[in-house]
Amino acid sequence: MPNNDCVLPIRLIRSFEHRNLRFLPVRAVDLNLTTEQLMKIILENVKTSSVPPPFKKYEFDTLKIEHQAHGAKTNNPVMNCENDDTLMLKPGLTLMEQNVRNETELAFFKRSDYEAYLSTTSSQN
Repeated sequence: MPNNDCVLPIRLIRSFEHRNLRFLPVRAVDLNLTTEQLMKIILENVKTSSVPPPFKKYEFDTLKIEHQAHGAKTNNPVMNCENDDTLMLKPGLTLMEQNVRNETELAFFKRSDYEAYLSTTSSQN
């Protein structure tokens, strides 16, 4: 599939604790985009989509690979909480450099909320 004809399913996570999430497909994505460029495109799509208003005003700031197409999924109903160092998309790198391919599901969330969620889930175990 050409680099500019990819579909990326985006998992918008507004609340980890309450499992408040929505899915938003982003079409015709060029894998030569940087992480920051993709985030800008997603935010523009969120504003014009049918997601509830709280999602449209939320301050999403981090992307993480949730899973690759036809790959194994996590048991966590909200998000894969493992391998943050390799699965979090890094600023300045292209999607292709970070192993994003067609139909790679990405989670889009607020980093501070994610870290708070990790601290509460690890203290419960």
